[in-house]
Parts: sequence; structure tokens; C-alpha cells
Amino acid sequence: MTAAGADAAPGAGFRERIGYQPVLLGVVALLASGALALASLLTHDAIAAAEARDLRESLTRVLPEGLADNDILTDVIEIPRGDTSVTVYRARRNGRVSAVVFQVSERGYAAQIQLLMAVDADGRTLGVRIIKHSETPGLGDKIEPAKSDWAQGFAGRSLDDPAPAQWAVKKDGGVFDQFAGATVTPRAVVRAVKGGLDFFAAHREQMLGDGS
Repeated sequence: MTAAGADAAPGAGFRERIGYQPVLLGVVALLASGALALASLLTHDAIAAAEARDLRESLTRVLPEGLADNDILTDVIEIPRGDTSVTVYRARRNGRVSAVVFQVSERGYAAQIQLLMAVDADGRTLGVRIIKHSETPGLGDKIEPAKSDWAQGFAGRSLDDPAPAQWAVKKDGGVFDQFAGATVTPRAVVRAVKGGLDFFAAHREQMLGDGS
């Protein structure tokens, strides 16, 4: 045996033959994946509960108090719209659908503006709440309830109030205020709410589910 062979660490040649480094990396990756999967499993219920609380809060903010005596999170139907579907939450009182809540969106200045809107059985808007947007701070973000009460102006509106031609901002001949330096944003929200009312009118019987 040569000196070099005598000095070599036991098993060194074996490690070289099997390529222990890739195997070690594979084991580490497998352990990491298992740890992530376990963490996801342990936190899944907590995350789902938090999401349900947030959703319930958003739904109740667009629905007047006392309008629902059911669990609106579980009274849900899906209605096709284009290439996707719209989730419709139904508020019931004494067993009858008194209002529905669903999400609509429209392209704003920077990106899609997403909002929840509640509509009563007669097709009147009960409330509108912006849930996601990327509009310019200090200008377009006035659609947020924390920044202004502008969105409250949709309460009580319907396809007949105002007339169809007046479903626009005042700059375009409509009845809704625009913001100084930010007309695109309120214009998009007005279109979204009007589109939501059109959607309700087209699917009213299905949403109410009582043949009304």
C-alpha cells in the first residue's frame, strides 16, 4: 500500500464512486420539503379561519345591519360570467333572499379595481366597498372608505336611478363626482357598479332562487 493510500480517509473512494454530494443535497431538499408541508398543514386551519373572518367582515360592511338572519358565507351560488364565474353570497331574512353580495372589477388608472357590492331583491345598490386597487395615493385612493365617503354615493342607486345615460361622472355628463386630477379612477368604479347592476338584472331569478 502506498503512503498516499494509507493516508486516505476510510471510505473516500466509496463516496467518490456513488457521488455522495447529489445524494446529500437530495436528502436535505426532501427534509426541507417535509418541513414546509408540515408547517402548511399545521397553519392551514388558522389561515382558513382568518380568511373567513376577513370575508365575513367585508360582506357585512356592504350589507345593512339586520338584513340577514342566515350565514351568508355558506349560502353561495356560482354564476358563469365570460371565461370565469362569479361567487354570489345570498342574505336571507325569514328564509327568503333579501339581498346578494358579489365581486366586480374594472380597469382603473394603474390596474384592476376590485370591489364588493350588495344589491337588494329590487335591484337597488345597498353598499359598495373597494377591496383591492393600485390607484395613485392622494388622488385615486379616495375611493377607499378610510379616505372619503365617495363610495357611499352608490347606496340606493339602481339601473333606473340615475337614468342609464347618467351612469357616469359629472365630467362625462353623469351624476357622480370625480376627483381633482384623477377622473379615470372614479370613472372605472362607476362602470364597475353599473356593470354589477346589469349582471344582477340578467341573473336576478337565479340569484334570488325563489322564482321572483
